[in-house]
Amino acid sequence: MPSMEIHGAQVVYEIIGPSDGQPLVLTPGGRFSKDEPGVRPLAEKLAEGGMKVLLWDRPNCGASEINLWGKSESHMRAETLAELLTRLEMTPAIITGGSGGARDSILTAILHPELVKKLAVWWIVGGTYGSISLAAYYITPNISTARRLGMEGVVNLPGWAEQLRGNPRNKEILLRYEKDEFIAQMLQWLEAFVPKPGQTIPGVSDLEFENIKVPTLIIRSGENDWDHPKRTSYEVHCLIKGSRMIEPPWPEDAWEVNSAANAAGTGHRFAPWVQAAPMLLDFINER
Repeated sequence: MPSMEIHGAQVVYEIIGPSDGQPLVLTPGGRFSKDEPGVRPLAEKLAEGGMKVLLWDRPNCGASEINLWGKSESHMRAETLAELLTRLEMTPAIITGGSGGARDSILTAILHPELVKKLAVWWIVGGTYGSISLAAYYITPNISTARRLGMEGVVNLPGWAEQLRGNPRNKEILLRYEKDEFIAQMLQWLEAFVPKPGQTIPGVSDLEFENIKVPTLIIRSGENDWDHPKRTSYEVHCLIKGSRMIEPPWPEDAWEVNSAANAAGTGHRFAPWVQAAPMLLDFINER
């Protein structure tokens, strides 16, 4: 699998679809890999529709290396994606993503509008519960463990297990961080998840949405989705001038049902994503 060093860390990626297709990047959520079940079927449908699709393991995901810097983890990922797209000569690109990948995509469009042709996002994280639950899983265990047990304790946290399996070098990379340096960076990233007035999605000021001027599609979140509130879809739609919000192609409870199936080992959290392929292709092909 090809990789590229960006900001001192190797980023693993692959490209599928016709070499002369429209450049498109698909970003999953959480710290999940490009190989998380459910992501590739959507990428393949988009490639069949003529897209040149970039799948990538963001820093701290899958087989890519761990990298800890930036105002927030999503800011770091957005800057990394901008560099990756530029060096692959895949700009301007159609930027797509769901859940945490939606936030990464939005930030890429805000910070590097010149690299973006269109933007499409779904399952956008927001609200008090959604934001704090991310902090409780990805950030606060790292801080408390580093304070008590140092970096030797951090490498044994469940939140890093997949990254250490995906790339054996990641254990060494984590252990190279000084405890105080690591804690300081985690505290910086924690700030993004503290709910604040004028901040609809974690770590992004509402005023920054004015930078998004490209055609934007928002797939509305489900009725009872606590992690990606329906309300947040409407708020982001209001913040991005000229954006279009559409009804989801999956059931209202798709996130809850598929998350439960994933936990039980009977399904996958991103399994519904492939159902969005037709509406994404329609949006992409609009003139």
